[in-house]
Amino acid sequence: MSGHSKWSTIKRKKGAIDAKRSKAFSRIIKEIIVAVKEGGPDPEGNPRLRLAVSNAKGVNMPKENISRAISKAADKDSTSLSETTYEGYAPGGVAVFIEATTDNIQRTVSNIRSIFNKYNGSLGTNGSLSFIFDRKGVFSIPQGDLVEDDFIMEIIDAGAEDVVLEDEFFTITTAMEDFGTMMKKLEQMKIEPESAELQRIPKTYTKLDKEAAKKILRIIELFEEDDDVTNVFHNLELTDELMSEME
Repeated sequence: MSGHSKWSTIKRKKGAIDAKRSKAFSRIIKEIIVAVKEGGPDPEGNPRLRLAVSNAKGVNMPKENISRAISKAADKDSTSLSETTYEGYAPGGVAVFIEATTDNIQRTVSNIRSIFNKYNGSLGTNGSLSFIFDRKGVFSIPQGDLVEDDFIMEIIDAGAEDVVLEDEFFTITTAMEDFGTMMKKLEQMKIEPESAELQRIPKTYTKLDKEAAKKILRIIELFEEDDDVTNVFHNLELTDELMSEME
């Protein structure tokens, strides 16, 4: 399995765990609110909201929760949220890229900096990790009745860079600029992804021994547990041994 496919598989498995903790619900509700503020409350005329609603269905968010989030966001007096990113290094030279959605940037940056400092990491400047991560479209699709070879061939013809089938899920990777095109292709095929999002995929990986790597994963968890954080990406090499402990 290619490096970015392994990363995407881990993200999907963690997503199922996050859903049980309601972390996924919180993240998607924020995405719905930002999408509505940006493009209005009608999913048909707002591609970003349509994607957020699709992802909400993928983690089995109740319809009433989705409707409530859209209505709340459409209220002109509702809280305004800002999207922001943070880049830095964890011990061992592991690059960490954090995406957050917050109503208080000062609180968020203070929390992020505190975790970096406490565990001997360092918060850098925005853009400092641009040479390490590529932004890619990543789609997770249950296999269901799809025929592996036929589906992969059609998706590759539609512009996918990579397609992997594992644990009865297809993981499709596209260039960032082909994300919207792939969404339209899947809609034409009447396929609704369990998740579809832009992820930051490492170009290079940092390998550490097992104990050091487990400490890094604990730091990543601390970032993910912050209410303002929506995504954490890193370039720690996820060995099969580490992956088995994360399942």
